[in-house]
Amino acid sequence: MDITTLNQQVKNESLFLQDLKREVSKVIVGQEGLIEKMLVALLADGHILIEGVPGLAKTLAVKTLASAIHAQFQRIQFTPDLLPADITGTLIFNPKEGTFSAKRGPVFSNFVLADEINRSPAKVQSALLEAMQERQVTIGDETYKLPAPFMVLATQNPVEQEGTYPLPEAQVDRFMLKVLITYPTKEEEKLILERMASHQQITLNTSVTPEMILKARQVVDSIYVDEKIKNYIVELVFATRNPKAYKLDKLASFIAYGASPRATIFLTQAAKAYAFLNGRGYVTPEDIKAIGLDVLRHRVLLTYEAEAENMTADQIVKQVFEAVDVP
Repeated sequence: MDITTLNQQVKNESLFLQDLKREVSKVIVGQEGLIEKMLVALLADGHILIEGVPGLAKTLAVKTLASAIHAQFQRIQFTPDLLPADITGTLIFNPKEGTFSAKRGPVFSNFVLADEINRSPAKVQSALLEAMQERQVTIGDETYKLPAPFMVLATQNPVEQEGTYPLPEAQVDRFMLKVLITYPTKEEEKLILERMASHQQITLNTSVTPEMILKARQVVDSIYVDEKIKNYIVELVFATRNPKAYKLDKLASFIAYGASPRATIFLTQAAKAYAFLNGRGYVTPEDIKAIGLDVLRHRVLLTYEAEAENMTADQIVKQVFEAVDVP
């Protein structure tokens, strides 16, 4: 398929996303970045980790997106006493029949909100992460496929708070994007006050279905990525592993581990989804820059020296983007 035809196909297929964004914005004030990144993860078949202090509408944003797509939604509140079976499901014994039957857990939904994922121990976190990776769950001897689309949106409050279990690095790596959200502006805050201080229900008028998302994903897969763009992505990821080769000598002492090959894959997939969202059939360097920070910030592990110097992963990734030549 030539690029002109592909462009036209993408324009036609991505029209419904503008309606979707508009409807979600009826409920969510500001947070355009979060809504956009949620759609990118959904189109790229990835999962998203959202970090921010309580009260920034993280839960509401996920719930609103799920209802706008007419998809199944489940919220799991992570607590220190949660068990893996509370997420995946368990076997129930029927004494009359003398048999076991599987009771499916809340993970069997299109959208799963893992609220405050860092409040539960590693065993519970890994139960959810297996479902994320394999798109299936084993209960007893049986393996059950999860519905499609399946997307986990995990929220976490910044780790300084009491009683949290930070997610292990290998588990954080499973999330395609990590989005940081901040307080709204004064104007947005006033709009929130006007919209949310009354108990009126806001109704969403969308005809978007999970099937439309699955169809859109097929088009996202066919989006064109030029050789130069592929090289650019590889260079960015390699610059996090070997900063000295990119004249970033200062960063070498700040980076303990660079981004994994999963970063290369996710950066490509997310950039394709971002291009689709903007009605384009090809990926540009701007797409990589727009989504790159969210893909890389949780994959660059810092040394103690970086922490002592108050260097953040965001600052390091931004310096990497400045150092690598744009095609």
